[in-house]
Amino acid sequence: MTTAHVLWYLTRATGLVAMVLLTVTVALGIVGTARADSQRWPRLLTAGLHRNLALTATALVAVHVVTTVTDPFVSISLVAAFVPFASSYRPIWLSLGAVAFDLMLAVLITSLIRDRLSHRAWRAVHLLVYLCWPVALWHGLGTGTDTKLSWVLAINVICLIAVAAAVWWRLALTDSQAVRLAGRLTLAVAAAATAIFVLTGPLQPGWSTRAGTPPALLGIGLLSLALA
Repeated sequence: MTTAHVLWYLTRATGLVAMVLLTVTVALGIVGTARADSQRWPRLLTAGLHRNLALTATALVAVHVVTTVTDPFVSISLVAAFVPFASSYRPIWLSLGAVAFDLMLAVLITSLIRDRLSHRAWRAVHLLVYLCWPVALWHGLGTGTDTKLSWVLAINVICLIAVAAAVWWRLALTDSQAVRLAGRLTLAVAAAATAIFVLTGPLQPGWSTRAGTPPALLGIGLLSLALA
């Protein structure tokens, strides 16, 4: 196995695992907003697990970025990991990854200097993780070359169901019927939009071309398949 193959597998593995950890982090955060507590599972344990999983997910995303940048197959600069539309490779979907990474860094940095910030400022930035999650999900679905694999697709579906279930449960505790209805409607629209995108995009033939893969890389990919 060549170095390029190792980097290829590391990039995808770290991306998928980071997505799973980010999903659990978001779900725990949603549960934590209700201040759920019990003798078997105290709220302090939820908060600690939430924090540690967030740090681990960020570390994995950092590895994901390093392996992506150093992978010789696709020329993606370090700048493109932070700045949207700085790469010609699947520009929209890669840019979503850059946005998700920037949001994670913002949450991490403000958490490290939390004592120097007001609670309102820290919380406002911390809430960005809930925007980071769907952006990261669509980045993986649109950029990932293995989205069509049944087990990869299953992981993404489980992540979507987990966060949707957490949001649905949290909305059930809301006193306002209008907020509950609006939240559930937004949740349904977001889930439907994601399903439609996957069914009409990554799961269809020719997605690599439509996603913005440079023609030269498509030729290399086809040659690799022929020689496999």
